Amino acid sequence: MPHIVFEYSANMESHVDISALCEQLRVAGLETGIFPLAGLRVRALRCEHYAIADGNPDYGFIDISVRLRAGRSLEARKTATAHIFAAAEDFLGEILESQPLALSLEMRDIDAELSPKRNSIRNFLKDN
Repeated sequence: MPHIVFEYSANMESHVDISALCEQLRVAGLETGIFPLAGLRVRALRCEHYAIADGNPDYGFIDISVRLRAGRSLEARKTATAHIFAAAEDFLGEILESQPLALSLEMRDIDAELSPKRNSIRNFLKDN
């Protein structure tokens, strides 16, 4: 049940197709081979209020968080982290060169004992 969630500064909407970035990250997550299709979720959270560095309102950020249940090796998580971050960098390449943008990613495990789940999506997948 991997969740890819990113927060972004509101000023990024004039430079970034947020829905397309969601799709780019979803595909990248699947490409890692460690995220199950039925559990993968990507969502974006617009941050209206923020302060960055010296307060210049032109500065922006996109902070990606990947949460997944424990059980994958450190090597698999490192490879997946690098792949997802590279997909974000590729998508944002021109913007990173032309706009002041801080891009970051953190992957962390979810404690299964403290995170109950129920998911019926797999019952509706075409290739069930």
